[in-house]
Amino acid sequence: MTSFAGNRLAQRTLLLLVLLAALLAFGAGAATAQEVDPPLPPDGPSEPTAPELPQDPDGEVGFNLTVDGGDGLSQTVTTVLLLTVAAVAPAGLLLMTTFTRFVVVLGLARQGLGLQAVPPAQVLIGLALFLSLFSMSDTLSEVNEAAVQPLLAGEVDALEAAELGYEPMRDFMLAQTEEDDLRLFLDLKGEGAPANADEVGPTTLIPAFVISELRTAFTIGFVVFVPFLIIDLVTAAVLMSLGMVMLPPVFVSLPLKLLLFVLVDGWSLLSRSLVGSVVG
Repeated sequence: MTSFAGNRLAQRTLLLLVLLAALLAFGAGAATAQEVDPPLPPDGPSEPTAPELPQDPDGEVGFNLTVDGGDGLSQTVTTVLLLTVAAVAPAGLLLMTTFTRFVVVLGLARQGLGLQAVPPAQVLIGLALFLSLFSMSDTLSEVNEAAVQPLLAGEVDALEAAELGYEPMRDFMLAQTEEDDLRLFLDLKGEGAPANADEVGPTTLIPAFVISELRTAFTIGFVVFVPFLIIDLVTAAVLMSLGMVMLPPVFVSLPLKLLLFVLVDGWSLLSRSLVGSVVG
């Protein structure tokens, strides 16, 4: 009997709590509704009015837009130009400088040594970058004097600066490009031999220059790769003649190649050869 009375008391308490929760939820919903939907004014909602157009002194409706450009470039335009240059600079670095030649030769030298991750790729790319800047210092100085400084001084606009800066780069690329490669792209484009260098467009000169750079890079890389290949062959032949067929030849040839590369001061010799291969 006591247990039954206790159950009834618990049921009534639970029912009372549910009713209180419902009342609280109803009160909160009513308050939210009052906040979202405020009471309308006594006269009802007002009709929207059309915006008034400005009128000129003659009484006619119209509008007038005036853009006042200052003497120099605004900060927004300058920022956009700098971002554009920063996005295009890597492509120009790869296709219009000796960076392609240098990074390919350095990569082949590392491959010839048998080292997969030493020196790291970042080191080789950085070395190729600064070797390119060093070998093209005269050309870059001409670009700075002919285009960059006049643009910063406001003497020429961006388009004229690009044309003036392309002239030294065009002369440099023409000096490094093989005639056969240039003639190839002229034939593919359906054009004859130009009367002078000014008539060679960038869409024809740049791919011809890149192909010439790749040919020169693989030629230098072959000369660098041959001594390492000879060491590998000699080491493998000696080990086989000694009956040490279970010993990988790379375990013996790798220290020998590193020793030879250090003794001849390989990095200095390679850098000297790369910079000297650039036609002044």
